[in-house]
Amino acid sequence: MATVAALAGLAVTALPNAQAAQTSSTTNTAATAATATTADPLPVGGPAFSIGSVPQGDAVTTKSSTLNLVRYNRLYKTGPITPSKCKEVNVSMRTLAGVQAYVSQHFRCTYAEWALPLKQAGAAYKVAPKLVFYTSPTANSYCGAVTRTSFFCGYNGKAWIYIYAPEIISFWGSSPTLARAYATQVTAHEYGHHVQWLTGILGASWARQRAFSTYAAQMEESRRRELQASCLGGASIGANKRYYPMSGGLYTQWLYVVNNSGDQPGYPRDHGSTKNHGFWSKAGFNASRSYTVAGNCNTWNANSTYVA
Repeated sequence: MATVAALAGLAVTALPNAQAAQTSSTTNTAATAATATTADPLPVGGPAFSIGSVPQGDAVTTKSSTLNLVRYNRLYKTGPITPSKCKEVNVSMRTLAGVQAYVSQHFRCTYAEWALPLKQAGAAYKVAPKLVFYTSPTANSYCGAVTRTSFFCGYNGKAWIYIYAPEIISFWGSSPTLARAYATQVTAHEYGHHVQWLTGILGASWARQRAFSTYAAQMEESRRRELQASCLGGASIGANKRYYPMSGGLYTQWLYVVNNSGDQPGYPRDHGSTKNHGFWSKAGFNASRSYTVAGNCNTWNANSTYVA
């Protein structure tokens, strides 16, 4: 494996594509208008694993250097995401069955939206992760045991997205619209990890993280990976916003979710600050059709300040 350079040496001062035009004007509006408040950041999801082989498409190869795979991936040159034109399902998420129905619908939408960009990137675009819902405190997966959080697991050519249903049910009890926005974002974020997995980004990022000699560099690598997943999730939500639809109260609550998700107090700084989580999620959502949408989510081409 090629020697991994220090991540600080890779940072650039300018943001790629349309990100430089992003503003924080929606941050205060979303936080003020939200019907639910929280003292701590919202959970953005758990770890994303890549263990063993990845399905090989027409052009994805693990022979590329880890730097090439994360920073110069073909995914960044793909075109706009195709709207699935599928709609949000009208169901109560007061129960596990409701969460399953809601998330499964959005999962199908997201799979359809990513098919063309993944094909253009040379990835195995037909490979879909299996959706798993769990209610017990711990989920046992091929990638290991994870507690009380949604997460992605890619293992030897197969993938799973685990959704921790009690979290969404709890949000529904305080604000159904908040629960809808949160379920939408979490599903899109975890599918963003699937996109990373299929294109080789996820495995390469983990290889880089293990190779770094300092804890600070390892955590920064993790944040680049997680913030990109939220950006890719925002991009798929934005692509289908006319049909889902992501507007009105749902959009306001989605802004609240992305602007208030991030690293939890007392836990490792592995997902990014609330400010940067909001920035990258909105960079994906607002990506102009004149840009390569996935290219707007190249967190490895951003200054360390934007992935803190």
